[in-house]
Amino acid sequence: MTSRRDFLSSLRKPLAQNTEVSPLSVRPPYGLNESLFQSECVTCDSKACVASCDEKIILLSENGIPVLDFSKSGCTFCEACADVCEPNVLSLAHVHSAERLNATFQISTQACVAHHGVICFSCKEPCIDDAILFNGMFSPVIDDDKCSSCGFCLARCPADAITYTPKPMVEKMA
Repeated sequence: MTSRRDFLSSLRKPLAQNTEVSPLSVRPPYGLNESLFQSECVTCDSKACVASCDEKIILLSENGIPVLDFSKSGCTFCEACADVCEPNVLSLAHVHSAERLNATFQISTQACVAHHGVICFSCKEPCIDDAILFNGMFSPVIDDDKCSSCGFCLARCPADAITYTPKPMVEKMA
């Protein structure tokens, strides 16, 4: 007997999409601006932000700058990375009530099994923002006003129907 997850995973290959790599990267939360990541992170010896992440989504790019990888989990906005950031690239001083990462998430109607009549709530269940709405049972959409771009939905989608686009960071003053 095949489980629901195995069945949905079997649909992954025919529905998988090709995504282009963006020159932008999704940065850890609480970053003040991209120029600080480019100038300060490359000289940081501790890389404590990587070790501090309980979700293990902070990785170092080839040039030593932290990026987020949502392939296994998402960001809980726990503040641990900002607490240990020695060069103060990540700072809690300017935290707003609405925490957001510099990315926009989308659900492909072509790849999403729910859009093809399969009952699937895999993306909705882990959404910490309640930002994935269903128009009926078969039409999930992401409410951009509610979505913090935490990334939890991406790893849970059995059809790889959720993608994200990094966007420029909103510059904050130090």
